[in-house]
Amino acid sequence: MYRRGFLALSVAIGTGGCLEYLRNGDGEEIVEPADVEVVWHDLVRDDPGTDDERVAVWGAVRNVGERTLTYLEIRATFFDAEGEELESVIENVDEDVTSGEEWPFEVEFPHFGDRAAEVRTYELEPAMGV
Repeated sequence: MYRRGFLALSVAIGTGGCLEYLRNGDGEEIVEPADVEVVWHDLVRDDPGTDDERVAVWGAVRNVGERTLTYLEIRATFFDAEGEELESVIENVDEDVTSGEEWPFEVEFPHFGDRAAEVRTYELEPAMGV
């Protein structure tokens, strides 16, 4: 009866902390997010105060690792004025970036209008690199 939960938990425990050793379906190594550094970022609003208000985080990351990255996930968590989490969004960058190179990203808050107007702050973190 609890076999699925047990199996899911055992897989999660068995792979926790071993991200640098995993490989994706193409046989490429998944690297620790420590190989990526966020070098700049800014919260951007379009059409503030309207039903079309849009919020996004623009930024750039740098490959600080030794090898070329071909895929990267960036997580942005958006917060309201009281510090309550509104939404967490993962976007990806899918291009070859050699060691030392930078590339831009945009993570858009998934709601518009009044919900977007609630966003006051955000946190960023690289989630995964391949």
